[in-house]
Amino acid sequence: MITAPARTVALFFVASPLHYLAARTVARHFEADSRCIVVPYRPGARQFVRKEDWDAVAYAPWPRFDPLPGAFGRHRRLLANLKDVAAVAGPCETLLIHSPVFDTEAINYFLRGLPKLCGAATVHARILPDGLMNVARHPLNVARRAAQYLRKLRRLVSPQLDYWCFSGDRIGSEAPFVDRIYTLAGFPHDYPPEKVVSLPPLAGGQSGATGEAALIVGQPLVGIGALTQADHDVICAQIADWLKARGIDRVMYKAHPRDHAHEMRVPGATLLDITEPLESHMAAHPYRAVIGINSTALYLARQIYGPAVPVVSFGNDKVHFKNPEQRETAIRLMDSLGIERR
Repeated sequence: MITAPARTVALFFVASPLHYLAARTVARHFEADSRCIVVPYRPGARQFVRKEDWDAVAYAPWPRFDPLPGAFGRHRRLLANLKDVAAVAGPCETLLIHSPVFDTEAINYFLRGLPKLCGAATVHARILPDGLMNVARHPLNVARRAAQYLRKLRRLVSPQLDYWCFSGDRIGSEAPFVDRIYTLAGFPHDYPPEKVVSLPPLAGGQSGATGEAALIVGQPLVGIGALTQADHDVICAQIADWLKARGIDRVMYKAHPRDHAHEMRVPGATLLDITEPLESHMAAHPYRAVIGINSTALYLARQIYGPAVPVVSFGNDKVHFKNPEQRETAIRLMDSLGIERR
């Protein structure tokens, strides 16, 4: 019996927990009729991939960081990645290639090389959100444009490696092959509005759920000189009072890797000791509230949980930022996302 080719195969290249959560959300909400394949391209990305979330998993190591042994290992890794991903994808009519960025050899060669290997007549590229990276544009400068054309020279040796050169934003938001840009709800951006699709909360089955415990996300702000000890003590007292006023007596504390002093751990808080990324943990565990100062985890918590869970920032007026513009940017983003500031 000969199996008919899939009509549409959706590939999701991921390198971070946020990429993964966004990819899973896109697959569930927008590509339910496609064959969905996740492609981690950094070694650490494999630890948070759940095979049961996907039709298939294909690993494509980043050639610059993981070349094959021997001569021309980087070049041979590029060819091997194409072959391996094509074998998992199989024959199809349409390819949808999702990635957080397209100006990288780890992803770009798939745009032209993979359709030929899979027999696909149509290919579309779609951008996955990358958190704060999407708040500002990252224009391709002269050096990056020149690097694109140098990468294109690989096709002289291997025709499959035909780099698709483009201009504008290095993420690919203005590239002709990109037809859709997924964004995190509430995050400001400067993308063409006709291409943008805002994602629902990333928590999957936990979306809209609230737990019994609050989560405090720590930062070593005193340790790096961004906060005085006196101001630290005031902020911790404010957090404790806020929790008490709301009758929250179960509190988890997630320390930053450099937060050896557990600076924002209020009395009675239990240390959250996990091996998985915090984003993955939050997506699987609802909390009654998420609290911090200006950690990026606050921004992601709002997108993971949606409006049902309070996300609260304490003491930003006491933190020493490198420049006033950084403070204003943080405040604007918090207000845009509905993060309460105290």
